[in-house]
Amino acid sequence: MIVMRKPLSRRTMLRGLGTMMALPFMEAMMPSAKAADIAARPKRLQIFYSPNGMMMENFLPTAQGPGFTLPPTLEPLAPHRDYITVITGLGHPSAAAMGDRPAGHGRSCPAFITGTHVKQTEGTDIRCAISVDQVYANHVGDATQLSSLELGIDQASLLGSCDIGYSCAYTNGISWRSPTVPLPVTANPRDVFERLFGDGDALDEGSRLAQLRRQSSILDFVMDDTARLSGQLGMEDRRKLEEYLEATRDIERRIQKAMASSGGTQVANLERPAGIPESFDDHVRMMIDLQVLAMQADITRVSSFMIGRELSNRTYPEIGVPDSHHMLSHHGGNPEKIAKLSRINRHHMEYFAYYLQRMKETKDGEGSLLDRTLVLRGSAFGDPNEHDHMDLPIVVAGGLVKGDRHLVVEKGTTMSNLLLASLHILGVPEQSFGDSTGPLKALASA
Repeated sequence: MIVMRKPLSRRTMLRGLGTMMALPFMEAMMPSAKAADIAARPKRLQIFYSPNGMMMENFLPTAQGPGFTLPPTLEPLAPHRDYITVITGLGHPSAAAMGDRPAGHGRSCPAFITGTHVKQTEGTDIRCAISVDQVYANHVGDATQLSSLELGIDQASLLGSCDIGYSCAYTNGISWRSPTVPLPVTANPRDVFERLFGDGDALDEGSRLAQLRRQSSILDFVMDDTARLSGQLGMEDRRKLEEYLEATRDIERRIQKAMASSGGTQVANLERPAGIPESFDDHVRMMIDLQVLAMQADITRVSSFMIGRELSNRTYPEIGVPDSHHMLSHHGGNPEKIAKLSRINRHHMEYFAYYLQRMKETKDGEGSLLDRTLVLRGSAFGDPNEHDHMDLPIVVAGGLVKGDRHLVVEKGTTMSNLLLASLHILGVPEQSFGDSTGPLKALASA
């Protein structure tokens, strides 16, 4: 006699002492192994953003179609070329001045995934438009614990102007819940971890500090529930659960290490929250790993990551670039500055490659997280020296679109056409988006 088990709910949680841990996708959550069930697995959208544009001469492939040679900036993506499509020629007409003051960053950054010309203001009367990630988040609805996750590396600037005549709200983030509500990025890994696995209750300052200083693992609190659940799972699901829990514990260890290392800087630098690593490399990798963990547990299906705030003046001495990123972006044709800027561009692409690798190696059913994810990676400028918003460096990645391609579209084609096509691939039947003229037909589904 065959005993049929009731499928495990995707909303099953591990619980203990105010802690709730979502679970990764497991075979026990599927009613059967039919192809239709596999096709019905969640689709995800992720945005990966780099500030201050790109040296296009080192980004542009020389050939079109499949099998193209990767130029220097894109070489780190070689192991993932079957998952990537490079698109050149796209731009954002809505980022043009249109009579406003000449401040490219303040218009181009908010246009990146909204396709909208923003209101020029330094005050609270900001106005943009809903971003593509939030359109998809609304489509997903309450299927996940968090509608979306906005992550970054740089803390938000203070209120006021960050570009000539433009509020810092336009350059602090790229996601907009509505035309008047920008979504701030979270840069502290500890805050992200608590949001993913905390009980959701507000914490007063005293209890928050006590929680930050706690050395025990969140996994200690759900140990009994983990043992109970393991008894209901098959061998493959138990392996997946163990991998997921180990990834969670690894991030906890790294956060605790960052807290310990930053402890001595708290008095000298009160603006630096506990939990942010001293090392840029550690910080970026930790944020990427948290992003992957959130997708693995289906806590959210929508996220964005800014590896730097627009107008970022970060320096990169670890790769031999002690100069300000933003200042280098205005290179004026200086070969030394161009070389350093290209080095930063490639460095950021190496982190994107790390993200793709983490998504590819994280199982989701019989496939990987990357197989069911659409990833948009780019910057708000092509050549930043010219504030060129009409030739953007765009990479589309993931298993939802055909990879190993370089697509060249007619220059001047609005990027909103790509954003509209992305929504269609994700199953959102929007008729238009931003300043779109129609979906980008060249972006075929896999």
